[in-house]
Amino acid sequence: MEMDKMGVVTTFLHNIVVYNIPLLYGTTGEIIVEKSGSLNLGVEGIMAVGAIFGYIVGCYANSLGVGILTSFVAGALCGLLFAMLTVSLQANQNITGLTLTTFGLGVYFFVGNGVKAVNWPAMADYVNIKNGFADIALPGLSQIPLLGRGLFSHNILVYLGVVIALGMWWYLNRTQTGLRLRAVGENPAAADSVGINVKRYQYLHICLGCGIMGIGGYYMALNMSGSFNSSCWINGYGWIAVALVIFANWNPALAIVGTFVFGFFNTLRVSGSSLALAFPEGLGWLSSVPTQLYQALPFLITAVVLVISSIRKKKDGGQPASLGLNYFREER
Repeated sequence: MEMDKMGVVTTFLHNIVVYNIPLLYGTTGEIIVEKSGSLNLGVEGIMAVGAIFGYIVGCYANSLGVGILTSFVAGALCGLLFAMLTVSLQANQNITGLTLTTFGLGVYFFVGNGVKAVNWPAMADYVNIKNGFADIALPGLSQIPLLGRGLFSHNILVYLGVVIALGMWWYLNRTQTGLRLRAVGENPAAADSVGINVKRYQYLHICLGCGIMGIGGYYMALNMSGSFNSSCWINGYGWIAVALVIFANWNPALAIVGTFVFGFFNTLRVSGSSLALAFPEGLGWLSSVPTQLYQALPFLITAVVLVISSIRKKKDGGQPASLGLNYFREER
């Protein structure tokens, strides 16, 4: 019985990572975008575009690598569109981001339904995609009792997401280019005055961040075995990622922790009943919680995070001072 309990806990930990690693991609990508001073509310749509193109092209090429690259490029092109409208044409960033979400979801359903009407690629038919998305146990770490299989036996995109998050933290805090990017987000006029090409930095990093979001969308497509139906694969994860940026204090490394916290509550929807059966004395009450509440929990927590962040103004916060403000070089 004890081994069964350990198995339930291990499965719960495993599911936290499996179902919520897309949040890490979305959050990390949005942090990079916002560090340039741009507020992009189009994460949901960008992830959807990356998902549909990455999945279809990856399957037809029968290559996980091609799928990852395609999803990145698709997301980056959405970022290029956002940058053209907000950086070059000085469009309102909030409205542009919301429009990009609507546009991205429209593209998702238009392309998906079009391909489905002809011949939808089933993930099971593409052995390189299926095998490439299989779990890879990390030697040594995966053998740790209770935690090993839950945290250190996952597919390659899980490890890639963690590497990208840590790499972006190092980039922002330990490289000259990253520090210049932060200067652009804090005070673009001051950065411009010392010779930093503000527009170039904004364009490059908006595209980079949106490309990372696109990979997160591709992960969700694969995690759902490419089953295309009337609901979008992204399913609100893009909006949660926007809130997670605040939760992580604009720190890609802390985004890993934030993903795990949000993932814990989201995974209760899937594993809550199993935990209640395994631990009836302490967690038996989980079985009486309505399923609808589990489904709403991630979004309720998102709202709480936003409320708390608006009340508590941290002086040492990571939010760029010029976030959401268009830079007019003529007014410098």
